[in-house]
Amino acid sequence: VQLQAFGGGLVQAGGSLRLSCTVSGFTFDERAIGWFRQAPGRQRELVARITNTGSTYYADSVKGRFAISRDNAKNTVYLQMTRLSPEDTAVYYCKARDVFSGYENWGQGTQVTVSS
Repeated sequence: VQLQAFGGGLVQAGGSLRLSCTVSGFTFDERAIGWFRQAPGRQRELVARITNTGSTYYADSVKGRFAISRDNAKNTVYLQMTRLSPEDTAVYYCKARDVFSGYENWGQGTQVTVSS
């Protein structure tokens, strides 16, 4: 079971990035996938989530700026981030949750840094 998150980097305020979370080792279309982030000195927080049926949820802080999507054929979930601000700077993690058992797996993080 493996989740790999990538796509982070350094971007100027107002810019965009797309994160990808690729999953292997289990049945992807039975997993809800969430993107979380953790800034220095702060708790990890949910940013966006997509269920196995495609329903989405966004934290208020990213609504209208971020979009989560999934490609079941590629076992990949994307997080398109636009109009980035320095407050979005954090390590971003993806998490898979089995919709039947509730079991969860975390991927490694990818750093997103937004300069002002």
